[in-house]
Amino acid sequence: MGVGRGERDELRRVVADFRRWRQLAEDVRDRHQAVQHAASSAEETMRTRSVVVDRAGHAAWRVLALREGDRDAARRLRERALLPAMTAADRALLRLLTDDAPSAVVDLAPMLDVRRYFTGPARKQSAVTAATFLRHRHAEVIATAGPERLAHLRVHAASVESARTSIDDLLDPVLRFALLAERTGPEPELVERSVFAALPAALATIEQVVAGEASYRSAARAAAEKVRQVEVGRVVRDMPVEALRTVTRDRFRLGPLADAGITTVQDVLRVGASLQALPGVGETSARRMLGAARTLWQTTYDDTPVRIDVDHRHPETTHLLRCLAEWDTHRRTRGAAADLERAAELASLGSTIDRRTSHLLVVPTRGLAVTGLRESIQLVIRRAELLKRSSAPGRRSVRADPWDDFLTRPADYFAMLSELGFATHDDNAVHGDLPDEIVKAVRDQALDGEHLTASLRGYQSFAARFALVQRKIIIGDEMGLGKTVEAIAVLAHLSSRGSTHFLVVCPAAVVTNWVREITGKSTLRPYRVHGPERDAAARTWMRHGGVAVTTYETLAWWESALRDHPDLGCVVVDEAHYVKNPQAQRSIRTKELVARAERAILLTGTPLENKVDEFRNLASFVRPDLTVDATDLTPARFRRQIAPAYLRRNQDDVLDELPELIEVQEWLPMSPADTERYREAVMSGNFMQMRQAAMLQAAQSTKLQRLVEIVREAAENKRRVLVFSHFRAVLDVVAGAVPGPVFGPLTGSVPANHRQQMVDDFSAARHGAVLVAQIVAGGVGLNIQSASVVVICEPQLKPTTEAQAVARAHRMGQVRSVQVHRLLSEEGVDQRITELLAGKRRIFDEYARVSDMAEASPEAVDLSEAELVQEVVAAERQRLLAPVPAPPP
Repeated sequence: MGVGRGERDELRRVVADFRRWRQLAEDVRDRHQAVQHAASSAEETMRTRSVVVDRAGHAAWRVLALREGDRDAARRLRERALLPAMTAADRALLRLLTDDAPSAVVDLAPMLDVRRYFTGPARKQSAVTAATFLRHRHAEVIATAGPERLAHLRVHAASVESARTSIDDLLDPVLRFALLAERTGPEPELVERSVFAALPAALATIEQVVAGEASYRSAARAAAEKVRQVEVGRVVRDMPVEALRTVTRDRFRLGPLADAGITTVQDVLRVGASLQALPGVGETSARRMLGAARTLWQTTYDDTPVRIDVDHRHPETTHLLRCLAEWDTHRRTRGAAADLERAAELASLGSTIDRRTSHLLVVPTRGLAVTGLRESIQLVIRRAELLKRSSAPGRRSVRADPWDDFLTRPADYFAMLSELGFATHDDNAVHGDLPDEIVKAVRDQALDGEHLTASLRGYQSFAARFALVQRKIIIGDEMGLGKTVEAIAVLAHLSSRGSTHFLVVCPAAVVTNWVREITGKSTLRPYRVHGPERDAAARTWMRHGGVAVTTYETLAWWESALRDHPDLGCVVVDEAHYVKNPQAQRSIRTKELVARAERAILLTGTPLENKVDEFRNLASFVRPDLTVDATDLTPARFRRQIAPAYLRRNQDDVLDELPELIEVQEWLPMSPADTERYREAVMSGNFMQMRQAAMLQAAQSTKLQRLVEIVREAAENKRRVLVFSHFRAVLDVVAGAVPGPVFGPLTGSVPANHRQQMVDDFSAARHGAVLVAQIVAGGVGLNIQSASVVVICEPQLKPTTEAQAVARAHRMGQVRSVQVHRLLSEEGVDQRITELLAGKRRIFDEYARVSDMAEASPEAVDLSEAELVQEVVAAERQRLLAPVPAPPP
């Protein structure tokens, strides 16, 4: 098919237009691609330089250290942002002008010059098709203002190169900086150099101190190992060779060993391979004997914890205490553990900061505001400054006699031994046999120690994290395990997360102790909302926040004000069994308070006293949704049902270092004076007089005579004594009769702040000192580890009352064995009450403790106090007042 001159001229104009447009399109495409590539390259480079900063084991922020040169990267991102967005029509136009049209122009070319005379039919047909395509596409480009669109895109692509930018522009969402896409929660921020300039040097200082501590830690570990090995040596030194037969099936002939003077396992180890030289002992027998001895040594080693015996101050133990003291001195100069955790988290960031770093771009990735990172940086810098000052020569000091420091704060030393791995515990005991899913959630929960100044044992940290995970719970740890510090750790964590107002409700007797513990173990501010200054303290707490410590009685006065306070981060209810009765007003007030708070912790070492129903009521405070099915209420089923709200651990399971508890029931005959007074009480039907009759005859009382002997023995053995009675009259008699310094009586009428002072004075007194206390006042909440002898003058009506009293002395921090003397009359009311106590204690063990004992319902053996009084008085009247048969003539 031929093409005329006019048509050829038209096609040449079309081709010329496409060639001109192609140049424009390629220029636009190349510029766009270059800007996109430069921006992506800048993003990738900055992402590679960025680091992730953790908080409590989880990624919290992505941080980029910016330099002046990053202004160019910001400009690249700005150029990309200013590029006009390509529409689908724009992309189709560029594809047409850079790919499709040039191909058609090549096919058409032979028809526009002399080659048309030599072109074959096929090429001509392709040229005709190309001509048609180019005419139609040319018309479309003109109709859609394609040339104008190209000019527009070209002008914008060229103009972005002159855009003015700064580092601040990186936060501009218009720039679509990929690093910002990781944000969750708060907005990203730029942190100025003044905030972080000192961080690398601070981290270097801390690293140097930690490295310096390693030698002290290693020395402490070696010293503890030595104590353990010496103790094992003492055991196997006294272990007869007959013990070799207990660890093997081999039948040893031990006669040759005895003939050679080898009588103990230690002797076997000492002689070693030379055993085979003994007459009657072959090589095989010698090898097996030695293997059995080594097995016994290793078994003994595995079962022997590192003990610190204050009554036997061996040289290796003294050396261990000195090493621990030196290690602890260095640990304390490098600050709180929380600061070191922050330093470890910031180490990667510190390595990216240099003198050229002008800003930090911080992108929150886990919902934590940038403020948290700023605070961490400042904490680490301040800690390093303290380390520089405390590391100066002459700042460190260790007491000449390390035993003095140990006796002042034994719990700290045992915590260090635990950290070194010498005080192990059963993980299941630490978990309180909680379900696996709860244990996993607790393990994953971070615990921020920023506002905590005390070291936590592993089981204490677990309890605090359990409270954080479950939000409202009961901690029923056995008395003496440190429930107070567990609760304080929760408040400290919540404070670091922004909570400001906390409330502790407790008996008046322990208000002072709570204020002291909060001050001594955290940086939180306590307020005593009790007593004459309660109004001012309450107003200050309302305005500034902190921890308000109040009583169940004061709660009635404060109830309306607290109801109007919306931001109660956590309520701690101490000695929570005080509110077990759902009908009592203090129970109703406390339950309403717990319901309104975001979190709540009920603390009680004795959650179950008489009936499971009472414990079920406590559980309803924190988890009203829990249903306890009473139709088949076995102990195991009960514990499963309350697991989400209840954590219970026992001393024996988690405190390996706790000294022995020696309990003695001293059954004593009544003197004639005791008997006469007891008979009068029975005749009058006065149950309370019956209980105290055997103590009120002063020097004529058999119980009091024995008590005086116990106090004298305690003084000779350098011990202090706690004397408990339910009755004020008994305490008065005791205070006037026992030798040595006497403190008390500590009764319910003693103001709360004076009770702690009384305990402090007693703890500072010489050995043989006696503190007399009403068991319901002094037996709750106070820490009296300075005493190691406890005397209970008469049996109590609740098993938990006596347990609380004993736990005042037998608790974490006690370094001596605790002797408990229960003074009991051989005849009369003491016998019946003791039987009752045994029954109630069995109920508690089945349900509240972790136990697989009998599965009987507790109601089957429960006996109320009214029933007890009626039964015992009737039985004693029958025994004492029945007619005596006449003697035979």
